[in-house]
Amino acid sequence: MCQEIFRMMGTMNQDSVEFQLALQCAPLITGIKISNLLMVAAENEDLVMDLVQGSGITCFCVMRTTKKTAFLLYRKAKLEAYIFKPEVQQLLRKLGYEDFSLENVLHSFRKKYQAHMNQGKQFPHEMGLLLGYPVEDVVGFMENNGKNYLYSGYWKVYADKEGKQRLFEKYEYARENLIQLLHYGLKMTEIIDICGCTAA
Repeated sequence: MCQEIFRMMGTMNQDSVEFQLALQCAPLITGIKISNLLMVAAENEDLVMDLVQGSGITCFCVMRTTKKTAFLLYRKAKLEAYIFKPEVQQLLRKLGYEDFSLENVLHSFRKKYQAHMNQGKQFPHEMGLLLGYPVEDVVGFMENNGKNYLYSGYWKVYADKEGKQRLFEKYEYARENLIQLLHYGLKMTEIIDICGCTAA
């Protein structure tokens, strides 16, 4: 991230939901990624849902504590299309899934994620799939226990290092753009509307 963006960030309310959406979900909002995780303070849960309502972005609560709420934000048609790829379903089957409807996968994932966070049970590797990560990287992470990766950026990369680096650069550029737009006075609802025209 360039110095100019860091300077802008220093003048902004970094706890605001709008800022956190730009920081954590810019690739999704701009349409270059099918989903992102978003962590916000628990009291801001309703505000997140208000901001994305009617935008083409779906908001699914993954976990809620007294202090934080974790959401999976996604574009439904794109995530469904990804889930229905044969190689994704093959991996989901290995992870114990039989029903590949998005609703079933999300609800099963939420139970497994909460069991991992609250009881220390096994990490649900399908999170990588729900975040649209390439199957080869999810498999690489599983087989190597998160080690021996070629590169680490938005996720740990196990194949096509150069291609993923270029993709991560696009994600970073999207984040910088959204932070700039907020800094110049646009509201997040306006930014989502503008981006939604090209991302749908």
